[in-house]
Amino acid sequence: MNPRMADKITAGSIWVLDGGHLPPSLRLQSHSRPDGWVGVEGDRLSFEKAAQNAGWTLFFMAGEIEVNVLGSDPEKADRAAFERLIARVRSQQCNCIEITRMRRRSFLGVPYVTVSAHVRHLQKGFRFFETEADSVRVQCSQMAQADWKVTAS
Repeated sequence: MNPRMADKITAGSIWVLDGGHLPPSLRLQSHSRPDGWVGVEGDRLSFEKAAQNAGWTLFFMAGEIEVNVLGSDPEKADRAAFERLIARVRSQQCNCIEITRMRRRSFLGVPYVTVSAHVRHLQKGFRFFETEADSVRVQCSQMAQADWKVTAS
């Protein structure tokens, strides 16, 4: 794991699972993690506009998710929080997450981080998960669930 990775998991950052399925115009704007998640460089509006220009849609899932992680090492705590968040993204069968807030606090001298995020989903087309016949499976070698779908036209 890159020691600077914790610097990149910040409020406002967007992460997409398995950047290999992205169009080239979106792939060039990113840096990746060893676990298959790709962090999008730049702001959300620019990314959404690039996705739209490529014929893709970045869906927004209602409801914010939040995790708390104890730990005195901020980098390890951030990584653990991110891993917990992406587990929730997987459970909703989505492939993208937008970090909305990161707060560091302590309770009775024990430091912890609280990370809040919104689940997002990036796919080609304008209808969310069209039909099974219109979907293709995204291959992701390090993922236990291999049934994530990206709509293909």
